[in-house]
Amino acid sequence: MIEQPKPQQSLSKQLLQIPVLVAALGYLVDMYDLFLFSVVRVPSLKALGVADDRLLPDGIMLLNWQMAGMLLGGVFWGILGDKRGRLSVLFGSILIYSLANIANGFVDSLPMYAALRFVAGVGLAGELGAGVTLVTEVLPKQIRGYGTTIVATMGVLGAIMAYFVADLFAWRISYFVGGGLGLMLLVLRMNVFESKIFEVVKERQVKRGDLMMLFNNRERFLKYIQCILVGLPIWFVVGILVTFSPEFGQAMGLTEPVVAGKAVMLTFTGQVFGDIASGLLSQYFKSRKKVIGSFIALSLIFVLVYLLAPMKDLSVFYLVCVFLGVANGYWALFVTIAAELFGTNLRATVATTVPNFVRGAVIPLTSLFVYGKGQIGTLNSALGVGLLTATLAFIALYFMEETFKKDMNYVETD
Repeated sequence: MIEQPKPQQSLSKQLLQIPVLVAALGYLVDMYDLFLFSVVRVPSLKALGVADDRLLPDGIMLLNWQMAGMLLGGVFWGILGDKRGRLSVLFGSILIYSLANIANGFVDSLPMYAALRFVAGVGLAGELGAGVTLVTEVLPKQIRGYGTTIVATMGVLGAIMAYFVADLFAWRISYFVGGGLGLMLLVLRMNVFESKIFEVVKERQVKRGDLMMLFNNRERFLKYIQCILVGLPIWFVVGILVTFSPEFGQAMGLTEPVVAGKAVMLTFTGQVFGDIASGLLSQYFKSRKKVIGSFIALSLIFVLVYLLAPMKDLSVFYLVCVFLGVANGYWALFVTIAAELFGTNLRATVATTVPNFVRGAVIPLTSLFVYGKGQIGTLNSALGVGLLTATLAFIALYFMEETFKKDMNYVETD
């Protein structure tokens, strides 16, 4: 009699497929570059001769250029992923952001820095959506939550790695490291195979990657907007509270200055545990919505602690950053539910554009924050923006469909 494989062995074998591992490593490099700027913002701008009173506005300007690139890239890579295949995005995006990363190490002026952050943003936009789309299509529905959790966790480790590399090397070398890692990973991607679900749809006479399909149907449009709104609290925390943590520490009257790189590293250390916990809880409760709702509530609680608690000690501030990271750990579930909500012919478009529109939402959120800062102060302005993002996320999640048991083998029709 042939011995049947144990369930645990079968599960491990499926989760360690080449597409899952390559998507996870790709997101690690993606997040390394994405958050390296947050870590090296102050030293790189000072090296370019930016005055202390311009570090915040010029930092916001560079961040907005990066996010604008991600908005444009999200649309481009998403459509390409549904028209040409998931692999075309995995190859093209990593090549662009790796070369842009290396070029960032040679900047000698603020305009050049802004232009290269824009190009890097275009490249970075494709990685997560294409990776999650591929993983959700190659894994059985019972375990695809584990697969996307692996991808997200590796990505968060990339953000943590950015801190340690920047701590060991000068900011220019840190950019070179990220670019080199990306080019090395490009070689590994030669062994990745395309999703069979996509290959079948590719042979059919079905519209693929048609962005207008998201807007010409009311139900699809509302689902799309819901996906974006659910992710807003994550990037409010990352793009405002953590990226500009030195300015918040000053507004709180902390006894010592906050190191932005350390705040980023600690936040993403917490997010590693949050991503693992949310993924496992989603599998245990067989629900995406319940777990995402719990994490949004937890995020709101720690945002209130961050902005309202009378903190004077730097170590307490950093501890709160860790808890903010844990509460932010529903990023994988948020992107997974976006991929699961739409058919194969629109899945890459949605899974790629949604996280980038959430990232790009930092532009209006930071603008709103800066405007409010001049009217009601740094902490009160951030509080108002944070309450707004949490409220919108709760409303969107309430009306969202549960997708845990949804079959991926379907298409969207006119």
